[in-house]
Order: sequence, then C-alpha cells, then structure tokens
Amino acid sequence: MNNMEIEKKYLINRLPDKLDDYVHHHIEQGYVCTHPVIRIRKKLTYKSGSLIGQKLILTIKGDGMLSRREFELEIDDSSFDCLSQKVSGNIISKNRYEIPLENNLMLELDIFDGLFKGLIIGEIEFPDEEMAKKYNPPDYIGREVTFDERFHNSILSSMSESDISDLLTLMNNCN
Repeated sequence: MNNMEIEKKYLINRLPDKLDDYVHHHIEQGYVCTHPVIRIRKKLTYKSGSLIGQKLILTIKGDGMLSRREFELEIDDSSFDCLSQKVSGNIISKNRYEIPLENNLMLELDIFDGLFKGLIIGEIEFPDEEMAKKYNPPDYIGREVTFDERFHNSILSSMSESDISDLLTLMNNCN
C-alpha cells in the first residue's frame, strides 16, 4: 500500500484503564536502512489474550516528520528471513494497543520492551494535516514529540545504550 502518512507522536502521562481489552500487537522490527527508511516488521495480533494473526511487512518511508510517503508490502517468510540478515542496529520490540478516540481517530499506544523498556509513545494518524494541527489529545496523552527525531523508531534503532539511557531519563522527567 502506498499512501501519505500524517502522524503525530506523543509521550503518555498515564496508561488508559483495561489495556488488555483492546486489540494489541506484539511487534518486532529492524531497519535495513534509515535514510531512506527501509524497515521489516513482524506483527503478531492478539484479541482477548489469543493470537489471531501474524503479518510480515516491508515498509519504505520517505522524508518528513508530520507527513511523509509510506509504502507497505506484506512479504513471505523467505523474504523476511533474507531481509533480516541485512538489518543493522537495535531490534525494536514493543506491544502496540489500538485505542479508539473521537472523530474516528485511533491512538496506537506503543509500550516498548527489551533495550527500550520504560519507553511509552502514542501515535495518532490523521486524514489530513489541518486536522492534525488542530487536534487536542485527551489528558492522559502528554507532550507532543512529533518533531523530536529521537522518538522516531528509525533513530531508536541506531542509538547506543548510553543514548537510550539518556532518552529514558528525559522521558521520565517530562511526565
């Protein structure tokens, strides 16, 4: 799928109640390249605690912070395994919860684990830039970090352990 991604990123002040009631995905992703972004992702989907699906996805993203072109293609096991050998940097592992918001918007709440345990970021995709610029999130959603590239997964993938520690400290001091 080739489309324009219009997305804002936020730190989260507090987690919504009953997270396990929402559809969620366990995601592991790695980067073949970060400029342009070429990412592979394994996404396991759960509902009510049961695995209901798996997808392997190749994604290519263009330049931009709020808006950028995105191309996604579902790939097979063989292609995923081949591309996995080309991944460099940190593998990002997280659980993503899909939380409906008003105006048919969706909060994708990412709770990271592994190297990034403690990092929690929310992403909201918008149909157009005007709506994105006017949007006021619910109070449990904290500071916007859309234009802070340190919170972009492609940048996270290339961080050192020291950089990760600094980022987690910064995030905890902002909430």
